[in-house]
Amino acid sequence: MSEQPTHPDRPSDPDARAGASKPGAPRAGRVSGVVAAVRASIARKPVAWAVGGLVAVLVLGSGGAVAVASATAPGAARSPVAAASTRASASSDPSSSTPAPSVTPTVPPRTVPSDAPGPSALRTCSIAGAASAAGLGNFEGYVMNASTGEMLFSRNGDTAAQTGSVMKTLTTATALAVLGGGYTIPTTVTDEGNGTIAIVGHGDATLSAGGATVYPGAPTLGQLAQQVKAKLGTTPVTTIVTDDTYWDDADAWDPTWPVSERTIGYQPEVTALMVDGDRANPGAATSPRSEDPVGRAGAAFRTALANAGVVGAGNAQVVKRATTSQSTIAQVDSQPVSTLIGQMIPNSDNTLAEMLARISSRESGANGSAASLTGVYQKALSSYGVDPAGIVIKDGSGESAANAVSPNFVAHLMVQVASGAKGLGTLAQVLPVSGQSGTLAGRFTGANAVARGKVHAKTGWIDSANTLGGYIDAADGTKLTFAFYAIGSSRAAALPALDAVTTAAYTCGNKLTNS
Repeated sequence: MSEQPTHPDRPSDPDARAGASKPGAPRAGRVSGVVAAVRASIARKPVAWAVGGLVAVLVLGSGGAVAVASATAPGAARSPVAAASTRASASSDPSSSTPAPSVTPTVPPRTVPSDAPGPSALRTCSIAGAASAAGLGNFEGYVMNASTGEMLFSRNGDTAAQTGSVMKTLTTATALAVLGGGYTIPTTVTDEGNGTIAIVGHGDATLSAGGATVYPGAPTLGQLAQQVKAKLGTTPVTTIVTDDTYWDDADAWDPTWPVSERTIGYQPEVTALMVDGDRANPGAATSPRSEDPVGRAGAAFRTALANAGVVGAGNAQVVKRATTSQSTIAQVDSQPVSTLIGQMIPNSDNTLAEMLARISSRESGANGSAASLTGVYQKALSSYGVDPAGIVIKDGSGESAANAVSPNFVAHLMVQVASGAKGLGTLAQVLPVSGQSGTLAGRFTGANAVARGKVHAKTGWIDSANTLGGYIDAADGTKLTFAFYAIGSSRAAALPALDAVTTAAYTCGNKLTNS
């Protein structure tokens, strides 16, 4: 709140008033009166006159430009020098019969709020050239200073668009907010009596047949079968029910996903019961998936029961439906969500992302459907102090080109990730690192090698976009957060271009300009 000047054009010094009231006074007397007024004012307000003196020096040094600007600025307060000059001019008018108004010359003080930010760093470093590379296609990007919250660079940064697997950072943050890092996913077996048992899934895609697995430490069907054997003893099993009704599997496959994602082996049908992520080769991260994960899980469980010595299990029929019993006779649990995040993010595992998205929906009180995800994510992400209004979430993995999240939003979320706020350190610790780990291990080469080890970010790759989002330990020590989307260009062209614009941001640090 600034103070207002108090009548700056009214002299109050007695000598000045006396001189102004005598139209016929000699010129020397009038000048002496002005000098006396100035001396008196200096004695009363030495600081104000020191400021005025500095202004006078600047005026002289700039050829009077400052004086002109000051004189012509609307509402500008006059300095004591200007006030004295005005008084001298007024008092020298012999036709004046009315004494000039009296005032004490003042310089209005400047009030600076105690919480006002310091001056911004000089912005002299541009990444405009790198951001204009053809390999970036229809480019969207946003960079900010993680400490000050200042936007340093934006190119269509507020436009919501497809994220690719950068979406997995939002899925992680949502799971940590809803479930917590210590949450484990159960798989249970119920006894319906009369020789019927049911295996009930709750979304643990890591449940393993017990051989090779891409999820080290995962629970196994063998462990479940041993518990069943211990409970049933010699009681035979004639029917095995497979229950995946934890969420409705009617939307197990998003229509915007290419079918090749399943046949090649990047994405399974999203069902609450499956084994080894429904991989044909459980030990291979990329392996063809089936059109019936639940049926495959039922067959594998029947084999495990037979191997455990459960009477009749080898010939039992497998039926898919909801269990009719609440009597649990066996249970295994996944590893904690924090561990699953560590398995998902570095390798960009779509299966775990979809499971965590649907489980987060169910545990937040929604129905586990894909349609529920936008609302679930918005509510969860707002708990980190970011504004998720306008985001559109079609899946947990980022496979859908219909997802819509702006680079601006990703960069703001990454501020919380980089600081480890509210458990998000779990994500920060497992983000791929440029030239060192995860999906960034083989990137940032050649001229971009200067940023190796300095970029912590999630990669994204779908047919229509390549993306990168995370944080940068910049060359000048500034921590930057960012998101860059290369939309519509080939992967071969996009990856080096994304690395180059990210390296340019690393080099600029807090001197990055938005020009």
